[in-house]
Amino acid sequence: MTTVMTTQIQQIPMLDDFLIRAALAGIGLALAAGPLGCFVVWRRMAYFGDATAHAAILGVALSLAFSLSLFVGVLVAALAMSLGVLALAGRIYTMDTLLGVAAHGALALGLVAVSFLPGVRVDLMAYLFGDILAVSQLDLAVIWIGAVVVLILLRLRWQALLLVTLNTDLAAARGYDARREQLILTLALAVLVAVAIKIVGALLITAMLIIPAAAARSMSRTPESMAVIAAIVGLCSIISGLSTSFYWNTPTGPTMIVAAIVLFVLASLWSVVNRSR
Repeated sequence: MTTVMTTQIQQIPMLDDFLIRAALAGIGLALAAGPLGCFVVWRRMAYFGDATAHAAILGVALSLAFSLSLFVGVLVAALAMSLGVLALAGRIYTMDTLLGVAAHGALALGLVAVSFLPGVRVDLMAYLFGDILAVSQLDLAVIWIGAVVVLILLRLRWQALLLVTLNTDLAAARGYDARREQLILTLALAVLVAVAIKIVGALLITAMLIIPAAAARSMSRTPESMAVIAAIVGLCSIISGLSTSFYWNTPTGPTMIVAAIVLFVLASLWSVVNRSR
């Protein structure tokens, strides 16, 4: 009996370093992505977020080519793409057209650029869909620093960002510059993309922004409560997705997004039931 119990205990998933790091990295991402995702939903910036995330692959190529930190390379690429689109929008092409060109162009250019790097072997799947289980201690520190920076930016500019989102004219009357707030939001989005690529990959970052915020929308009455609930939904998605992936041996990044979708469906059903009463 003792031997059997010992064997069972040994088979219990160890709270190994890589699992602890993965959970902490996911928590950091969820706490920052929840409130930021609310602005993405409110301002209908889903496509903008998608384009910024796709630029991350070009940032990966930049990092490998010039031996830069992955965070720095992705941040530079995401910021350059975002600021370029904002500067050109409305002059020659509409915003959605520019975003379409930038999103797919940056992704394709990044994939091609990586293939030309001599002597570099890259696991593109890890950058496209994330590899949270491979997060190192340095990655964890970068993720949390980035998450804290995003949260500080949102906390300091919350009222301004909210007012600009709700009513641009009223915000201008109160002395808020809509363009400046857009740049701050763009910076926060680029930082989040840079820290999230290791966790959910370039193709799934936008889902981690939108789905928890969309789920929280039906359960909240104020912008602040929506931001908090979105962070909680993201947290639950990360933890449940990580656990499910470990036990069922499924891809971790996509599994976390599936968990977020399940929570979104449950929140939507809850909202429908409440409205029918």
